[in-house]
Amino acid sequence: MKDLIDQFKGKEHGPLVQFIKYGIAGGAATAVDVIIFYIMAGFVFRALTPDDWAVRYLNLPAVELGNAVRANLVVVDSFIAFLFSNLVAYVTNVKWVFESGRHKRHVELAMFYAVSGTSIAVGVGIAYVLIRWFGLTSTVAFATKVIAAVMINYVMRKFVIFKG
Repeated sequence: MKDLIDQFKGKEHGPLVQFIKYGIAGGAATAVDVIIFYIMAGFVFRALTPDDWAVRYLNLPAVELGNAVRANLVVVDSFIAFLFSNLVAYVTNVKWVFESGRHKRHVELAMFYAVSGTSIAVGVGIAYVLIRWFGLTSTVAFATKVIAAVMINYVMRKFVIFKG
């Protein structure tokens, strides 16, 4: 049991513990992403409609918007949230999950943001289509962005960006 606890404290860990730590770090980054997204979508670049669950359950303000305008605003809100959440993801990945040093720090950081940006672009693209053409809620579309990011990022971070 002490060995398991020690694996969670440092960077010496087996693959299963590493994946769990990645999930925890990703959960923290996702929490930041969600919080920033809903602050932006609720109060700054307003993109939540009355039928969105976040409006009903979190009591966030709603607006009546066409799907095309709302889709654009969700893209803006997602980009701003990405800047903050990806910084949290980078710091937790470097400090706790993966071993840095495969590349120089500036290259590593650039690759990290490029991979994350690509995965978010794919996710936001899907979200845009789901809102614009299918009229789904901003929350459902946002969830697709998160799923796409998780699927792409782990593999790229483990095998390309960091030492493993």
